[in-house]
Amino acid sequence: MKTQALWIAGLVAMPFAAQAQTEISWWHAMSGANGEVVNKIATDFNASQSEYVVKPVFKGTYPETLNAGIAAFRAGQAPDIIQVFDVGTGVMMAAQGAVKPVAEVLEEGGFKFDKSQYLAGIVGYYSTPEGDMLSFPYNSSSPVMYYNKDIFTKAGLDAENPPKTWADVWTAARKIKESGAATCGYTSTWLTWIHTETFAAWNDTPWATNENGLAGQPELEIDSPLYVKHFQELADLAKEGVFVYGGRTSEAKQNFTSGECGILTESSGGLGDIVKAGINYGIGQLPYDETAPGAPQNTTPGGASLWVMGGKSDETYKGVAAFFNYLSQTPVQQHLHEQSGYLPVTMAAYEATKASGFYQTNPAREVPILQMSGKPPTANSKGVRAANLPQLRDIQNEEYEKMLAGQQDAATALKNAAERGNAAIKEAYGN
Repeated sequence: MKTQALWIAGLVAMPFAAQAQTEISWWHAMSGANGEVVNKIATDFNASQSEYVVKPVFKGTYPETLNAGIAAFRAGQAPDIIQVFDVGTGVMMAAQGAVKPVAEVLEEGGFKFDKSQYLAGIVGYYSTPEGDMLSFPYNSSSPVMYYNKDIFTKAGLDAENPPKTWADVWTAARKIKESGAATCGYTSTWLTWIHTETFAAWNDTPWATNENGLAGQPELEIDSPLYVKHFQELADLAKEGVFVYGGRTSEAKQNFTSGECGILTESSGGLGDIVKAGINYGIGQLPYDETAPGAPQNTTPGGASLWVMGGKSDETYKGVAAFFNYLSQTPVQQHLHEQSGYLPVTMAAYEATKASGFYQTNPAREVPILQMSGKPPTANSKGVRAANLPQLRDIQNEEYEKMLAGQQDAATALKNAAERGNAAIKEAYGN
């Protein structure tokens, strides 16, 4: 009888035990080594307290995750937290009522929100013009140049002195190919983010009017001579077989980690997979165009931020606030930065990393931070924004792919991308 009573008591108690923890769903786009970091952060947070359980769910690439989130919201099944890449920021900002500002979530959850503790360049990108932070900058990054030191040595290049300008990259890439050190000299992920949007900021040239869309409806200016020069050089390298196109997002990283290509421009957040590949690699600053006055200027944040969806329970928001407060802690940010290559989003984490001597033994790991914070931003280098930025990137990619296939030159590709993009912008803004 005593055993039966205990068994019944256990059954009765089980529902209450299950209800004690609130589940927080987190949709993300992190695969490979960065996916492992996501899982570890969630596991560590869950173990640090007993009220909430964060459950990460991988939803595919950045664009796929954004599209999944939009579809889920329309179906009334949105996750609690969704990771949205930088390009989707304008889309999320325009979705009034669909999201709850992160500053509001933290303050209502009982946590003091002080945006001055976050790196200014990062927090500014994810805030309204009035300065209210809308999303949590989870994995901010800056594009950098990776190079294979063994391939450089084999090609007769200085493995300790990576190229700094695009002209130098083209020369090194051709030498790699011609020497037989590798079958491909150069490859790049994200032609839209790295070679178009960041190209604008780093070379202090306009991407669009109205401060690249931050001050109002933009009109694209990506068909100006500096862009045409740059993309024609890229098209020429592709024709020679020196440049290999990997795909629209991060696919080209595989061309580098496999040893096929000697040089790669990619997000600083791609570091984890490069380390995992066991390559003897080096990191250099993102190349700039030496003919651009004032270059290099500053890079802008890439990567992604965490958005909180609207219409959730108070208990869910309390759990999200607790999780974001955990993410802001210096040891967590320091671990994320050192393991993934993404930037520390708080000043305290950056200072702690410096104090630990990490940058003394890994000087190249500070490159993306210095790129972003080296100079005060100009009207051309605060970032880009458009309500339909994902659509604009699709249009640009279509034109770039035709160019790289030899179907049109760079001037035609960029003229088409600008004209088609501006027509899409007018439609998106209702005029």
